[in-house]
Amino acid sequence: MAVHDDCKLKFMELKAKRTYRFIVYKIEENQKQVIVEKLGEPAQGYDDFAASLPADECRYAVYDFEFMTEGNVPKSRIFFIAWSPDTSRVRSKMIYASSKDRFKRELDGIQVELQATDPTEMGLDVFKSRAN
Repeated sequence: MAVHDDCKLKFMELKAKRTYRFIVYKIEENQKQVIVEKLGEPAQGYDDFAASLPADECRYAVYDFEFMTEGNVPKSRIFFIAWSPDTSRVRSKMIYASSKDRFKRELDGIQVELQATDPTEMGLDVFKSRAN
C-alpha cells in the first residue's frame, strides 16, 4: 500500500507547527494508496474530530490532544487512531489492519496508538487516561 506524500507532509505540519488539530486518512482502494481525507483546523475540538469519522467505514486518524498535567502544565500528545467500526465491510477491515503498521511507521512522532471499533473506545475519557 503506497502512502501519498501529502500524508507525511500534513502530519509534519501538525507535529511541528500545530497547523491542524486532526487529520483523517483514507485508503483509496483503486489507487492502492493512503490519502488525506480531512484536515481539522486548530480551533476545532474533539467533537469535530469524532464527527469526521464515518460510522460504517474504516479510517486512520491522527489527533493532537491537549491537556493539563496534575501540576497545571499544558501538554499535548499525538494520538494515532485505527478506526475500524464493526459495521464496516470485512474486506475494508482487513486492508486497514494489514496496512496499519507500515503506514504508522511513515508518521514519525506518534506517541499513543488507539484501536477503536465504536465511539466509546475513543471517547475523551480514553484520550485523557492514555495521555499521561
